[in-house]
Amino acid sequence: MKSYLSPKTEIKESKIEGRGLFAIKPIKKGEVIGIKWGHIINLKKLNEILNEIGDTYFQINDDFFIAPISKNEIKDSMMFLNHSCNPNAGIEGNIVFVAMRDINEGEEINIDYAMSDSLEYELKCNCGNKNCRKIISGKDWMRKDLQKRYNGYFSSYLQKKIKA
Repeated sequence: MKSYLSPKTEIKESKIEGRGLFAIKPIKKGEVIGIKWGHIINLKKLNEILNEIGDTYFQINDDFFIAPISKNEIKDSMMFLNHSCNPNAGIEGNIVFVAMRDINEGEEINIDYAMSDSLEYELKCNCGNKNCRKIISGKDWMRKDLQKRYNGYFSSYLQKKIKA
C-alpha cells in the first residue's frame, strides 16, 4: 500500500522545502490530488517513532495520526505537500486532499498546515508569499481569519473543534 497521488502530479525539487508535489496537467477545483496512506497510531506511539519517521505523519484527531511505522514505509507514505500561507489545496474528510481552486500546470501544490495540525510546534515559514505569516504553529487553526478563509477545507477533526 502507499499514498495515492493523482496522475496529474509529480514530485520535483521545491523552492519552499526539499521536494514538493507539482501539477503536470491542469487540476480543476474540487479534484482529488492525493489520499494519505499509513497506519493509525496514537500520540504515544508517534512520540516513540518520531526520530525514525520524521514529519511524515498526518494528524487525524487530538490523539491519533496516520503515519508510517518504520523508515522502510516513509517513501510510500509521503505526499510531498509543503506548507504555504497561500495554499491551492485543502482537506476533505481527514486524509483526502483536493484542489481549492483550479491549479495550473507547473504549479506546486501545497496546503496550509493550519488545516490539519493542532500539536504544539512553531516553524519558520519558507513559502515566500506576500501574505506569509513568517512563523507557523499548531495553534494557527484557531485564527478567525484562517477559519473564514479555509472554511470547508480543514480536516474533519479540526472543523469539529472550530464549530465547538
